[in-house]
Amino acid sequence: MAHGSSQREANDDLHFVAAELRQRGGFDVVEASFLELAEPSIAEGAASCVRQGAERIVMLPYFLSAGVHVRQDLTRFQSELAVRFPTVEFRLAEPLGRHPGLLDVVAARAQEALGEPGA
Repeated sequence: MAHGSSQREANDDLHFVAAELRQRGGFDVVEASFLELAEPSIAEGAASCVRQGAERIVMLPYFLSAGVHVRQDLTRFQSELAVRFPTVEFRLAEPLGRHPGLLDVVAARAQEALGEPGA
């Protein structure tokens, strides 16, 4: 789940991530969805997962920090979806921000900008 943008190109990043996760395997269903300004909405994405047979859904915020959208908006969606689909378990994952792997990405991007090898 990402915030969403009125610019389609900005939303393409999440669609890329979803497609790559689908290709890697390990998850039966992977759907991109957006909080606002883009389709599908979080509710539509969840409904699609349920239609495809998901009994447990990991709601993964494609956000860097645990701000208002993650702690309030996405938590509210988690509760609403649990009521709408009572036989499905909804788990809200942590945002990306403090994951150690993200530090490697940040360092690589800085090295790329400097034109340094190893990026």
